[in-house]
Amino acid sequence: MLSAKSSSRVASGRASSRAAQAVPRAVSSAVAMPTCSASAFSGVNVKVSATALRSSRASTSRMATRVAAQAAPAADFRSRAPKDIRVLVVGPTGYIGKYVVKELIKRGYNVVAFSRESAGIKGKMGKDDVKKEFAGADVRFGNVLDLDSLRAEAFKEPVDVVVSCLASRTGGIKDSWLIDYQATKNTLDVAREKGTKHFVLLSAICVQKPLLEFQRAKLKFESDLQAAGDITYSIVRPTAFFKSIAGQIEIVKKGNPYVMFGDGNLAACKPISESDLAAFIADCVTEEDKVNKMLPIGGPGQAYTAKQQADLLFKITGLPPKYFPVPVALMDGMIGLFDGLAKIFPGLADTAEFAKIGKYYATESMLVWDDKKQVYLEEETPGYGKETLEQFFTRAVKEGLKGQELGDQAVFGVNE
Repeated sequence: MLSAKSSSRVASGRASSRAAQAVPRAVSSAVAMPTCSASAFSGVNVKVSATALRSSRASTSRMATRVAAQAAPAADFRSRAPKDIRVLVVGPTGYIGKYVVKELIKRGYNVVAFSRESAGIKGKMGKDDVKKEFAGADVRFGNVLDLDSLRAEAFKEPVDVVVSCLASRTGGIKDSWLIDYQATKNTLDVAREKGTKHFVLLSAICVQKPLLEFQRAKLKFESDLQAAGDITYSIVRPTAFFKSIAGQIEIVKKGNPYVMFGDGNLAACKPISESDLAAFIADCVTEEDKVNKMLPIGGPGQAYTAKQQADLLFKITGLPPKYFPVPVALMDGMIGLFDGLAKIFPGLADTAEFAKIGKYYATESMLVWDDKKQVYLEEETPGYGKETLEQFFTRAVKEGLKGQELGDQAVFGVNE
């Protein structure tokens, strides 16, 4: 199943390897971008006005009955033992999805993992591989772009909660609307049709300032989910992932300079480990304080700029600091070039989009955005989990990143 992007990205892994054509190889081999929202929606709540309540006792009685009938099923599933709560995960084989499935299994939920028959990075995982990966889950196969497939396989028994880790693998224009919006909307539509009570969405903090197509697609689905009214939701907007900002570890270990845009202080992120994010998403399944909420989330500790990430790496490796600053104007030039060429050669539209993604992650912070003040706020970005960036970098320097590749989601071909 198409999986979650790395949901926030100052070094996130968002564009496909094709974007390598958009940047000089010297830069593209060294720079990864984090995961990445317009202002947060407040959500849609159905309320009865005081005037309507006073209109008649009969009307009040009917409304109370209706509200009670809607609230009872949600309370029922949350009061059950985990083994009696069926949780459907779509996008289970992706970067974050696989951590989510395993966390839910560990907590004892009745987990259904709905996957493509050829899944994972570049479709390298077959059906047997997926089943082996998710031992303890009910692994089913089908297509999130096909409503009948969802009905027949994913929802063939009643589902209490859906967890969507779907995301386009490339960030391209068509792919974003196909997966970040339509496939996720298909899942929501069938969930509502089948009486599912709660929907947990893995989104991204970067949709706060929607300049890219995948951000607009995600926001459109967030709006649809909030407006549904007959299903509760938790919308999780994570910041950068650890591994999505780890693309230069091997480069620094070899004594090469750390590549950064400008002075390295243009943007910051509060990164979170994949396992900590999976735990937070699993919390959203039953914790009532996360119901009908927009949930920005980062890891424990401070926010880091690219320069601070570099300094941390040099400290851990014991190597003398070396930096290779890249002017942001270079990205502007590439964006202008590819935008112009795309008017003549429409096939280059995605290449232009990948260049825009690269600039976004270089210049926009993966932190909560204050739209009134027009600033990012580190102190307003919640922290969660146990693993710090320093701990991750220390382990990665010693052990490497084998098995933790971003694949299709890597920016400019990094971490393939």
